Amino acid sequence: MNEWTHIIVSSVLFVVTLFAITKIGGKKQLSELSFFEYVSGITIGSIAGEVIMGLDGNLFHGVLAIVIFGTITYLHDLIGIKSKKFRDFFEGKATVIIKDGKVMEENLKKEKYTIDELNSLLRQKNVFKTADVEFAVLEPKGDLSVLLKKEVLPLTAKDLNLPVAPEKESYTVIMDGNVLNDQLASACKTKGWLDIELANLGVTLDNVFLGQVDSYGKLFIDTYDDQLQVPAPQPRKLLLAMLNKCQADLELFALATESSSTKEMYNKNARKLQEAIQKVKPFLKE
Repeated sequence: MNEWTHIIVSSVLFVVTLFAITKIGGKKQLSELSFFEYVSGITIGSIAGEVIMGLDGNLFHGVLAIVIFGTITYLHDLIGIKSKKFRDFFEGKATVIIKDGKVMEENLKKEKYTIDELNSLLRQKNVFKTADVEFAVLEPKGDLSVLLKKEVLPLTAKDLNLPVAPEKESYTVIMDGNVLNDQLASACKTKGWLDIELANLGVTLDNVFLGQVDSYGKLFIDTYDDQLQVPAPQPRKLLLAMLNKCQADLELFALATESSSTKEMYNKNARKLQEAIQKVKPFLKE
């Protein structure tokens, strides 16, 4: 076997082997590595590179070494699922870095982090003052989890007891100018509806790069022509405005009539419509 053939065959063989080992290891191998997985990954890569470029190397020995390291990594993950002590030993424990706005200097030194590195991690969480932090934990994989103090947290609809409409999955119904019929059906929409919506926006299907339908049945599109200004449809706002106008008209009719029974009827219906508006208003806001 000449040099070029050796390199081609060994490269293909190791790509297949590494792919199989990664698939067996699961998605965790592709996300955040633990210390053990990091060391194992470097070793496997080094073995593969050495055997591929080492023309005198034995392919079988290289594959065997990679399979052994891959098996050890797989067993490490398997045992870690069943034993917390095993996980704590190989992957480490979470470390409290900030408590009640106070930096825990000893823990910071223990994890070999400087104050500049801590500030950088905090800025990545949009936190610029340690005094605003109630609790911060350095996770075993190097991420910083931050809990802000109650007084600096942004207000939410729950804090104000405001009812809000539930948000569900959006469906991509157009991609690269092509209609995705399965996604369109999942969104409970038809091709005819899509054609009407595109016509209302003044856009042809060929010019649509991406089209999505949200949980309210509203179509959002992104066109190939970035200079094209697409008007945003606002059917919910128009419906809310129409309901408010009807309620106001009922109150005006009540003021205009001289009949007490008719006045009471208009006022009663105006109140009912106002109650209905308050219930559906969170669903009709953009």
